[in-house]
Amino acid sequence: MPPAEGSPSPVRPPLLIALAVLLFLEALGAIALVVWLVVELVAAGPESYASGVALLVLAVLAAAWIAFTAVSTLRLKSWVRASAVTWQVLQIAVAIGSFQGLYAPPDLGWALLVPALAGIGLALSPSVVRATTRNKSEHD
Repeated sequence: MPPAEGSPSPVRPPLLIALAVLLFLEALGAIALVVWLVVELVAAGPESYASGVALLVLAVLAAAWIAFTAVSTLRLKSWVRASAVTWQVLQIAVAIGSFQGLYAPPDLGWALLVPALAGIGLALSPSVVRATTRNKSEHD
């Protein structure tokens, strides 16, 4: 809902904008993963189409979740911190798996770990917490 006439627009601190940008970039990465999975599903033909389609559905859901969280971050929703941290923890889990080198190169692990740690730091920074904390008097 747009702010009423005469009321000040909400303040978005720089770290909140940085968190939103990071989430949008991660959403773009997830969308790129979806495109790659579709190409692989069609061109290479997986050993199991059921597993391939299930993985594709999970990737689509993840991309939508990250994009929705990024948009809601700019709307100063109070739940975005939890959503962002949850995604970053999942990303850290994938990064740790990549460091083992069984299914992905360790370089991919660093590309996932660094933004995930930055995202957690941004989501838990005091200015982001203040900007996204609900004002009880406005919602009673």
